[in-house]
Amino acid sequence: MKKTILAVIGAIMMSTPALANEDKITKGFYSMDAMGCMLLRECTKDVREITSIKDLKDNYPNSDYSAIDVEFDSMLRILNKIGVKVFLGAERYFPAGHRGVYHTVSNNFFLNERFMHRQSVLMSVMRHEGWHAAQDCMAGSIKNNLIAIINPEEDVPMIWREMAERTYPAEAVPWEAEAGWAGRTEGMTAKALEACATGKMWEIYKPTPLTEKWLKENNYIK
Repeated sequence: MKKTILAVIGAIMMSTPALANEDKITKGFYSMDAMGCMLLRECTKDVREITSIKDLKDNYPNSDYSAIDVEFDSMLRILNKIGVKVFLGAERYFPAGHRGVYHTVSNNFFLNERFMHRQSVLMSVMRHEGWHAAQDCMAGSIKNNLIAIINPEEDVPMIWREMAERTYPAEAVPWEAEAGWAGRTEGMTAKALEACATGKMWEIYKPTPLTEKWLKENNYIK
């Protein structure tokens, strides 16, 4: 389990921001510091809550979302049901290359406006970050600050583990490998989130031995 936000370590140093509330950012835009300001909801300029695919269509009038609009809205409804909000954030709040991030404390996740005009990228990030919300649920409750892997590590296809190893710090690989798998698999994240929403997370997905031990010690399961 991991209490910190799982994210790629990296930053591009830029001049000190001058916009309202952004004076809290001390290391410039496109940095972990800027992302933290957004995650804490201290920097809210150009950060908008997404309530349906229509909000994306309004933001990107020339984009086609016809292949994913039903899945997107369905997943959004489940996320809202379990207490997760989705926001579209300005590119300047994300470290270089970051397409999205889930915040285990607020239970919100944020999509990078720079990349969400392509429906394939939008849905991949939506599933990926949604899987982190499901991992949060697996760790006892979405209201705590912990996340746990959902599948045994050996069940995750090797391609996703190898990709995670190339991209993330070693300690983040177990969580990110299965999130990468979910991000490219239609319906996988929705199923896990539905299990969370119905309170049957540990019936549908058997916890790994270490997670089960922790859940019992903390009285989540008998």
